[in-house]
Amino acid sequence: MIAVRPLLLVVLLAAPSLVSAETMSFEDATAILGKSCGADIDANCRGVNLDANRLKDCLYRNQDSMSAQCKTDYIGAFDAIQKRAAAHAAVPKMCEREVSKLCTGLPKGDGKVIGCLVTATRGVSARCNQAINDAGYR
Repeated sequence: MIAVRPLLLVVLLAAPSLVSAETMSFEDATAILGKSCGADIDANCRGVNLDANRLKDCLYRNQDSMSAQCKTDYIGAFDAIQKRAAAHAAVPKMCEREVSKLCTGLPKGDGKVIGCLVTATRGVSARCNQAINDAGYR
């Protein structure tokens, strides 16, 4: 079970879904999966490539032998991971205007753009600020 937890964090970072105003951190969602489903993953999903979709499918296929706690928690944890990943992906689109005004000289996709937006004291719209918050950058 312990060996599964670090892999979950790395693997589940890019899961797509809809953006929500309430997002859980990747670490918290992964901790829920590790705590609630670690033994079930070790028992039922050994050898499965640990990307988000395959792991979720494996747990779904093995619901009959899954612990009650894992059944209760895994869907919510995967949904939270997907929402956070979608929130990360939404920031560039939601903040496009701010990036062009405040972060000139930084190439698109540069990680420094997020830092520029987070530290900007003026000129960041409420929409952009909400996207930054939903993505967990603040």
